[in-house]
Amino acid sequence: MVSLMAYESYTSWKTEPIKGDILLSIVVPAYNEEVRILPTIGAIASYVSDLGMAWELIVADDGSKDRTVQLIQEQKFANLQVLKAPKNAGKGNAVHRGMLAARGRYILFADADNSTPIEEISKLLEKVQREGYDIAIGSRAAAGAAEGHKSFLRHLLSWGLRWIVRNIFRIGVRDTQCGFKMYTREAAQRLHQAQTIMGFSFDLEILYLASKWGYRIAEVPVAWVDAPGSKVDTSKEVKRFLRDLFIIKWNDLRGVYAKA
Repeated sequence: MVSLMAYESYTSWKTEPIKGDILLSIVVPAYNEEVRILPTIGAIASYVSDLGMAWELIVADDGSKDRTVQLIQEQKFANLQVLKAPKNAGKGNAVHRGMLAARGRYILFADADNSTPIEEISKLLEKVQREGYDIAIGSRAAAGAAEGHKSFLRHLLSWGLRWIVRNIFRIGVRDTQCGFKMYTREAAQRLHQAQTIMGFSFDLEILYLASKWGYRIAEVPVAWVDAPGSKVDTSKEVKRFLRDLFIIKWNDLRGVYAKA
């Protein structure tokens, strides 16, 4: 087994570039997150640095028009990379670029609002690193999960969309949209190279492909809070989600995924 450098503190992670293999990559998509991005980076870096592993953080900008990129670059962290985009192309596009740029054996995608606290990462690592799963997804619907501050409308819409996913798409997970997912590098590379949906529903396509191609998926209950300042327009995203459901099925019927 290749020896991996391990960071012993937040300070060493910030100042000492990784030498050799990386165990974990964390990809955070960001669009106009100048208010939240530094607290999120701080929360992630201070916690993960104490886990004693070689890891990198990638912020995949989605064409932000505010000071998001500037604020990150000013920190000059040794193991933090910013992927700048010339224009807004969708959350799925940002995650796509981040996943393909990541170098870790295991790759976590986490939302910029830190709705699922980074402390939940150990549950996912347990599944992919110790139990041999290809993918571990944070779930707000699995037994033992905890959701906070979610409106009745969002509860109702989530229930309806989950019913469609379970009964029409036959994907064996209850929550496809939680922004906290971990992959082995091989699974991340193959799935995101085949990705065609670059908007909000990209998670559904990725998990549809993972199920179709026989990857082992663990659904892990996590704590989740509907963070203030969300940029998700629920009504618009539901319409896009339903449209993307059709696109995914149509892609499959046309053999698009068979070529991947």
